[in-house]
Amino acid sequence: MSLLEVKNLSHSFDYQLFSDINFSLNKQESIAIVGVSGSGKSTLLHICATLLKPQAGSVTLLDKNLYEQKSKEILKIRREDIGIIFQSHYLFKGFNTFENIELATLLNNTTIDTELLKHLGIENLMDQKIGELSGGQQQRVSIARVLSKKPKIIFADEPTGNLDNKTANEVMDILFSYIKKNNAALLLVTHDMTLANRCNSTMKCSL
Repeated sequence: MSLLEVKNLSHSFDYQLFSDINFSLNKQESIAIVGVSGSGKSTLLHICATLLKPQAGSVTLLDKNLYEQKSKEILKIRREDIGIIFQSHYLFKGFNTFENIELATLLNNTTIDTELLKHLGIENLMDQKIGELSGGQQQRVSIARVLSKKPKIIFADEPTGNLDNKTANEVMDILFSYIKKNNAALLLVTHDMTLANRCNSTMKCSL
């Protein structure tokens, strides 16, 4: 069974972003969405990740036709089954690092993975307020928060955009390792073809 199946997906704003998109995403699989700015990469990811209803087509997520579900069920799927890593961190500035990560575990009845914190290099930042962290550190905290939910599908929009090349590759190693160990999947938006080529397949959005 595919974790995610997209059929005949189309969407536009003032112009046609994309039309008749079809693909599926299976357990332990990663797909990279690539293309120039404005080609609809993030819009496509947001539609798949429960954040935007498409104008045409269907998204089947975890064997449920997503946009036929009631809002309550969509929120439940978003909270329990998927993890979204944005370009912006969306961390709680009034909380410290530990509290930001702990919040995700409390909502999903999971535990913080101390080895994950070490791999991300944030194990010594637990008591620091978010505002005291660099942009790269904040991004790693946001990734730790998402993975601590134990999601079945990770939707990542330029997750390494604020990181240097070495750290970016280390973070991608963690994401690829996670989906293998947890029978999860990854849908990645990136402009970095080096990272895209590490995925099982790539899909190009074009104007």
